[in-house]
Amino acid sequence: MTMRLLQWTLILWLAGCLASCGLPVPLLERVKAEGVLRVATFNNPTTVFEGPEGLTGFEHDLARMFARRLGVRVEFVMAGSFGEILPLVRERKVHFAAAGLAVTPERQKLVKFGPSYQKITQQVVFRMGEGSKPPKKVEDLIGKTLEVTANTSHEEALKRLKVQHPTLDWNAYKELEPEDLLELVNQKLIDYTITDSNHFAVARRYYPSLAMAFDLTQPEDLAWAFPHSNDDSLYNEMLLFFHNIRSDGRLDQLLERYYGYVERLNFVDLVTFKRHYLERLPRYKELFYCAENKTGTDWRLLAAVSYQESHWDPDAVSPTGVEGLMMLTRGTANDLGVEKRNDPEESILGGSVYLSQLRDIAPEEITEPDRTWFALAGYNVGFGHVEDARDLAARQEEDPNKWAVVKNYLPLLSKEAWFKQTRHGYARGKEPVNYVDNIRGYYDLIIRFDEEEKAEKPKATILEISTPLAL
Repeated sequence: MTMRLLQWTLILWLAGCLASCGLPVPLLERVKAEGVLRVATFNNPTTVFEGPEGLTGFEHDLARMFARRLGVRVEFVMAGSFGEILPLVRERKVHFAAAGLAVTPERQKLVKFGPSYQKITQQVVFRMGEGSKPPKKVEDLIGKTLEVTANTSHEEALKRLKVQHPTLDWNAYKELEPEDLLELVNQKLIDYTITDSNHFAVARRYYPSLAMAFDLTQPEDLAWAFPHSNDDSLYNEMLLFFHNIRSDGRLDQLLERYYGYVERLNFVDLVTFKRHYLERLPRYKELFYCAENKTGTDWRLLAAVSYQESHWDPDAVSPTGVEGLMMLTRGTANDLGVEKRNDPEESILGGSVYLSQLRDIAPEEITEPDRTWFALAGYNVGFGHVEDARDLAARQEEDPNKWAVVKNYLPLLSKEAWFKQTRHGYARGKEPVNYVDNIRGYYDLIIRFDEEEKAEKPKATILEISTPLAL
């Protein structure tokens, strides 16, 4: 009998004993016995969304980490609107909600929140432009078109402010989500909306003309929401989970994965990128497709690398002598069999092969997506320097296999006290960190624009569950 089968056998035996004695089976044990953790969430760039390889997102990964701790699978219940999330929890149709929920006094009466895993502020967003004057305080919103999503912490904040500002008015819509409202501001159909700072940090890359006017609230905690219950077995296990991932650094690593690079690109970067995406990239898309077929690397990632290297200019040449769409050095080009570095086809395929080689030489204990980020850093600064930074991290008893850790040690390679300890010596270590952050930003943009070209934005789906869970 395998260890896992023995574990489930013991759980089921314990449940049977408790039931036969008339004692309620703790929720935690029932979840383990059933093998499913049901989690309410919402389709959003900061929660759960469809990525190139299926469902992904900060809340997606966080909930899956908790499910793995329990030895069960997670089943996401996608709410059709933000206002449906808490009712799913209160009606016990899910075990909890992981949906970027701000902890507010109003919500604490309805549900029981776990520990904070991120702090955000609510921000007033407007469109920049000639003649536009950003609001600076709540009074500046009065008499303007302000719209928010109904049943959100944004609406709760406005209701509290209305006590002090009776003439403050707004429209709240159940059918419009924060992303929809940002689009309306971008199109100048409304003056302002309110969104969370983490959401805006991600969304501003797609709307370079939008800007934050001012913080509407003090920092607020984001947390998971559980139903009020006398059975705290699952809740207490969740508390231990968050204590562990905060102590061992996994929470910080997850935050870095989704937010550690999103503010690297400024307004000029974003506007220039969108113009080049429309004007230059179409000439080379087929070549990126072919490179993906030959090496297995997502063509959109290759295009992002190429944009960071050359802005999709095949005649680009750097002061150090690298050139072409993928900015290959002469030595690397010779090793790859690339005869003409400024030939788009040769350059793209050569750069793709080189990136694959770097990914392959990374130690096997480095998993994705960190493996790709390490390979990109090696593309920029040389993998020897990346290994030096990993060694420094290991000497400080930090995880050398996580990009969120090693990116803090790469800049130290420019300081004599540190690079003297390494095998490969001095390097401009901050450059590969910025390099990887920029590529991750461009990669997200290309994915977004590519999907918009293929089809309309997918709508959130509702998974109907009619039978309440016995909590």
